[in-house]
Amino acid sequence: MPFNCFPNGSVGKFCLLTKYFVDAGAMAVCRVFKKDLKHIAKAAGAIICSSLGNLEGEESFEASMLGQAEDVDQERISDDELTLIKNTKARTSASIILRGANDFMCDEMKRSLHDALCVVKRALESKSVVPGDGAVEAALLIYLENYATSMGSREQLAIAEFASLLVIPNTLAVNAAQDATDLGKLRAFHNEAHVNPECKNLKWIGLDLINGKPRDNKQAGVFEPTVVKVKSLKFATEAAITMLRIDYLIKFHSESKDDRGGCEDAVHSGALEN
Repeated sequence: MPFNCFPNGSVGKFCLLTKYFVDAGAMAVCRVFKKDLKHIAKAAGAIICSSLGNLEGEESFEASMLGQAEDVDQERISDDELTLIKNTKARTSASIILRGANDFMCDEMKRSLHDALCVVKRALESKSVVPGDGAVEAALLIYLENYATSMGSREQLAIAEFASLLVIPNTLAVNAAQDATDLGKLRAFHNEAHVNPECKNLKWIGLDLINGKPRDNKQAGVFEPTVVKVKSLKFATEAAITMLRIDYLIKFHSESKDDRGGCEDAVHSGALEN
């Protein structure tokens, strides 16, 4: 079934053209959003045609610009009439319909769903994941502290200061209204995993923000995309380096009301001549 869209057609022209489409056994849809047109064209393998005019000044159309789908139906969902395009040829696509009590709830559901899809996208792009809930930061803390002790110069102080990554698990615990003093257990687990090869499974230990206790995030299925952790550490390091490069500060002290005088005061004081 051909699917034709007229996003900018007027109502009068659309009603006139509807007769020809109905006689030909086709469906016409008026005033479709441009982003929806792009999604439909990408899924069905079609090419958006904004005009039928060619270089010779005539009207022409190529059949290769049409997309294909097995079924195009119009169904009523809630109070809206929706046009559903099923089993497109070029790509497999899906639409998620959100229903809520009001627009604010639907907007919040949309943002949450968008965040979840972005996490999946980042995980597929990086092709690797790491345990979440502060497990990576705790492991880096132990590794950098041990590495700092191997340095014999003043770089040891910089590395030890950079190793203070336990602030991220601390922030997670505070935001979840949990006791942040249990972070010592998390540090002990990762230290044991670092020094004892037999306890390497402890490297998956992170924070359980619901029960307030450490847990094995690998068994719990709590992971984060690797690219997110790498970029966050990189951007934080670049920001710190930029701040440290500023070795002076310019301050502007505004004049107080007592220091402001008129021309007569300046003449009497000798700052200005008559």
